[in-house]
Amino acid sequence: MSGCCPNLRCVPNNHLLIIRKTKPMMHHDPISPKRPTASPKRPTAPVSVITTCYGRNTHLYNLLAALANSSTPPAEVIIVNDDADPKRLNEYALNIVQIPTTKDGNDKQARFDIGHNRNIGATHASFDALIFLDVDCLVAADSIAGLYSKLTAHPNALLMGQPKYLTRPLSAAESAALSAGMLNNAALDALSVYNPYRPNFAPTDSLAPAAMTQTEDFGAFWSLCFAITRQQFDALGGFDTAYVGYGAEDTDFAFRARACGMPFYLTAEIVYHQQHSVCRPPLNHLDSIVINANRFYDQWQHWAMAGWLGEFAELGLIEWQAAQTAPITLLRAPTEKELEASHCPDAPFV
Repeated sequence: MSGCCPNLRCVPNNHLLIIRKTKPMMHHDPISPKRPTASPKRPTAPVSVITTCYGRNTHLYNLLAALANSSTPPAEVIIVNDDADPKRLNEYALNIVQIPTTKDGNDKQARFDIGHNRNIGATHASFDALIFLDVDCLVAADSIAGLYSKLTAHPNALLMGQPKYLTRPLSAAESAALSAGMLNNAALDALSVYNPYRPNFAPTDSLAPAAMTQTEDFGAFWSLCFAITRQQFDALGGFDTAYVGYGAEDTDFAFRARACGMPFYLTAEIVYHQQHSVCRPPLNHLDSIVINANRFYDQWQHWAMAGWLGEFAELGLIEWQAAQTAPITLLRAPTEKELEASHCPDAPFV
């Protein structure tokens, strides 16, 4: 592949946001004052890390602590966020750019639209190498350097890191240790597990800096940690902003990469997902999952999130079968009892 997607036109989509205008490589947006950069004694990787957040600032501060204490911190961290405390952000030895999700802060939907917000973040990136991280992730010490190195070697590819899942939230003392650079990978490994429902590198492979594997399973792409060049992100048009709320926007992004012939690699660079309560199945996201599944099928003639759809159908919440071609019919909302039964406060993943 030569770095563009000439056949992207075969995927009609009026909602895709072409997110980049030409701007200098080291542009710093005036939206937010420049914050302290990492110590000159510690070289930075020339990458823009992009994360989005609203109302989850404890997770955000842990993520920033992990980034600041990386063996090679990123040269820029873009936070698409309306409510983080600027004074708190100044505590991290990072070049942080904080961008509001909307011009006036009144559009609540935009605040929670992760694809829209990621596109905003990419618009303001100063570097060609982009690493997207969910706000509830922590990077292992060498993950930024490793992802940057692999992206440099494979600039036309889509790269995804290796997630591990903390089995409980970090305590206040552990968060303080993380900020002080005293909570190492071994401690985080002891608190975390792999997700058995996805491909995983063996623990010994995760220690090998060169570990990565190309796959044709684009459904294995999860957007909690991925790296891509600005040129390739722009060629895909960013995330499709017609997906609302929760579900399938990342699979759509990966399927468009596949349609373009973009190579997809799983890499051994670890990110630790911070534990928080979930619903199994995610009844709390029923409406958006149905909307997004219908959108995805209309685009790709394939049902994304089929496992969850099957569980919703068994509960009598939707009318759906795996072989159907008609849109999903929403039959009813979950009851309070069903929502309570689905709530799993201690689960490491959905």
